[in-house]
Amino acid sequence: MSQNLLKGKKGIIFGALNDQSIAWKTAEICYQQGAQIVLTNAPIALRMGEINKLAEACGNAPVIGADVTNMDDLKNLFEKSMEHFGGTIDFVLHSVGMSMNIRKGNMYTGLNHDFQHKTFDISAMSLHRVCQVAYELDAMSEWGSIVALTYIAAQRVFPDYNEMADAKALLESIARSFGYHYGVKKKVRINTISQSPTRTTAGSGVKGFDGFINYAEKMSPLGNASAEDCANYCAVMFSDMTRMVTMQNLFHDGGFSFTGVTQAVIEQMEK
Repeated sequence: MSQNLLKGKKGIIFGALNDQSIAWKTAEICYQQGAQIVLTNAPIALRMGEINKLAEACGNAPVIGADVTNMDDLKNLFEKSMEHFGGTIDFVLHSVGMSMNIRKGNMYTGLNHDFQHKTFDISAMSLHRVCQVAYELDAMSEWGSIVALTYIAAQRVFPDYNEMADAKALLESIARSFGYHYGVKKKVRINTISQSPTRTTAGSGVKGFDGFINYAEKMSPLGNASAEDCANYCAVMFSDMTRMVTMQNLFHDGGFSFTGVTQAVIEQMEK
């Protein structure tokens, strides 16, 4: 059901690959809530994914390829988006992450450090680039909102999450630091959302994912938050209802982050 939370707003959604992805769901929800959007992903992801279907479902939204490690690509993305919208941008979703070490099966104690640098570049430094390009182009509207997706492994050890835990910690730090500067300049707010483990293409690539998602379900009083739940939360964070929220890491995980143990887990351990 639409409450027109984003009526008249314009935004860029990074990272929609297929209908499992949080970015895909967020684009759908934002459009339903009255927003106009531009979709973007890496050129290779555009070839592999089904983003044109999403674009059609979202009012024939433009699809503009951009490599998040390339400042020229990002500048082109923001300039073309502003041209399409006829003005500045109200919100941005950063839903970007990739780990070559996880893909190659390298354990945290035996990382390929060239791969690790690439992971940081794509999964964390890309947020700084996005913010910096928007800042330099004065592309964001006053009281605009930038949200990046993260995970609680930035604060706690989840061994199989590997180097992505370090990348998410850096991502959250960038959101805080850039959030200060952008807030002072133009009241733009920057936050991260720490989502439950979610059955996306990226999430499912983590070793032992099925067992962990079941554990998280038992450890969360409300259960795991779905991709659609997260999309709804993103829409609220893009809306004027959250204008004074910035530089925060916001847990969206059914209570997992503040639960020590649940009866369901105790019963499972006693079996």
